[in-house]
Amino acid sequence: MNSKYPLYFIILALGSLLLGVIFGLVASLQYIYPEFLKNALPFIKLRPLHVTSGISWIILGAIGSIYFYLNNLKFYSVKLLKTHFTLYLLTGISLYFSYVLGNMDGREYLAFTPFLIIPILFGWLLFGINLFKTLWSSISNWPVYYWMWGTGIVFMIYHLSEAHFWLIEEFRMNFTKDMAVQWKSYGSFTGSWNMLVYGISIYVMTKIKGDEQMGRSNKAFFFYFLGLTNLMFGWAHHTYFLPTQPWIRYVAYIVSMSEWIVLASIIYDWRRGLPIPNFQKHSMAIKLMKTADFWIFANLVLALLISIPAINYYTHGTHITVAHSMGTTIGINTTILFSSIYYIVGTLNKKYQETTVLQKVSIKLFNGALIVFVVSLLAAGIKRSHWIHFSDNSSFSEMQDAQYVVYILLTVSGLGLLMAIYFIAIPVLKRMMQLIRH
Repeated sequence: MNSKYPLYFIILALGSLLLGVIFGLVASLQYIYPEFLKNALPFIKLRPLHVTSGISWIILGAIGSIYFYLNNLKFYSVKLLKTHFTLYLLTGISLYFSYVLGNMDGREYLAFTPFLIIPILFGWLLFGINLFKTLWSSISNWPVYYWMWGTGIVFMIYHLSEAHFWLIEEFRMNFTKDMAVQWKSYGSFTGSWNMLVYGISIYVMTKIKGDEQMGRSNKAFFFYFLGLTNLMFGWAHHTYFLPTQPWIRYVAYIVSMSEWIVLASIIYDWRRGLPIPNFQKHSMAIKLMKTADFWIFANLVLALLISIPAINYYTHGTHITVAHSMGTTIGINTTILFSSIYYIVGTLNKKYQETTVLQKVSIKLFNGALIVFVVSLLAAGIKRSHWIHFSDNSSFSEMQDAQYVVYILLTVSGLGLLMAIYFIAIPVLKRMMQLIRH
């Protein structure tokens, strides 16, 4: 390994994940006990802390994994890699201080002070330079995962910039344009990190199976172009409530969730064709990739339903949308990244390839807790939607009080998720620390 900095990125990612789950658990407790930590950490601060930590986990985990895989080639610049890590470490600390001090003049998922987008974008530029320079000097016929990583980086730079168009008065003063651009950018921002994560999944499956053709198959490249179409147009299902052209809604519905079908098919084919001896190697990585496949199918059903305009009208802005988001970020992205991280530590040291009994139990706890968590969010969303559209003039507080049992389930399942993620993340975190010291 040319540099240990990819592991530093992954360690930072795991730290963000553990913080994000804790922030989420505390936020769910405030639904039951509104006065809990209200003065020190009110919900208005907990939400961006939770969201930013979750996004940071996905972004940093993907960056660290990709840097590690590029390290196997003729790496372009370790100096740029070190600069990138230092920049994101300092920016991350600044983000948390921004929230704790109440400086949240950004928007939605990017609620931090807008100035901090500058070092974030510069980091993506450094990442892109390193990736393209490394690949151009080392690989002549790129497999699909390299195309996915390159595309994800380029679009990430554009859509993170686009998410801040609201700073321009022409956009900010036009409500329809402002909201359309905001939700378009967030949808494509998610699509950009999906490019990175799904590319990682194909890379890991290719290496575990030992079949390089898997990354060059027609299905893999069809998946890439489908994902690219989704990235550019699938966002529109977020803007059904805006006065846009009907054809935009129809295109969005068709493409918004179609890429998951192909990814699920790729993972299924990989599982079916995996030689038996390979199950003994990287067993934890394989189990986690299978878990991702399960959540792809589970989340696909919900995603297809809430993408239907008539249903989206009632679900938009409720906990149903959150359930879809949690099923994606935790059930799919998180398990793929965990699979990648376990593959990495198993590659660096073969004694880490085995799966312990505790880790097997943790995966079952993870799935069970996440199922209850998502169902609880769906129940809360249905109740809220009914209150909004078919209200019997009851107050918001009365509606909230009526969901007390649901919020208890949400908190208990959140605690279960915290335990499961802890038992999956801490062993691999310790192994990363051991590898760095040697």
